[in-house]
Amino acid sequence: SPHVLACGGTSLRAARSAISSETVWNDGAADGATGGGVSIEFPVPSYQTSAGVPNNVDTGQSGRGVPDVSGDADPETGYTMRVDGADTVIGGTSAVAPLWSALIARLAQATGTRFGLIQTLLYAGVSPGKDVPGFHDITSGNNGAYEAGPGWDSCSGLGSPDGTALLSRLQDS
Repeated sequence: SPHVLACGGTSLRAARSAISSETVWNDGAADGATGGGVSIEFPVPSYQTSAGVPNNVDTGQSGRGVPDVSGDADPETGYTMRVDGADTVIGGTSAVAPLWSALIARLAQATGTRFGLIQTLLYAGVSPGKDVPGFHDITSGNNGAYEAGPGWDSCSGLGSPDGTALLSRLQDS
């Protein structure tokens, strides 16, 4: 749907509290991977018209591209949770959705703004093949049907968040 913020997944490696690498999460069909692609149900929404969304690889039709954004979803590099008294690491794009939900709540609080359909702001000024301020551009990996590349792509969307830079960008808009 063009009315939701679609979340994709990455595999993130860090060293000394800094990202050392981030690629599209794809552990293979049996072990999980990010989704993504081009809808055959919904047309390209106005906020995505300048992002360079490709046609659907199966039908050749244009449509709404997903994901919009991404975050660490690899169960090997994901989020430490305590379950039944034991620590475990979980992942999946269903872990990325609450990450983005919490980030947007913090951005709204910091700016004193109700964002509504935040995609309009996130895609503002986006052009094909160009980094988007406020995001770490994911340019390596694939989801089985689409390849990551510079700018928006059907594996990682606009990229994973750089919260401080995204806040600055939203305050400027």
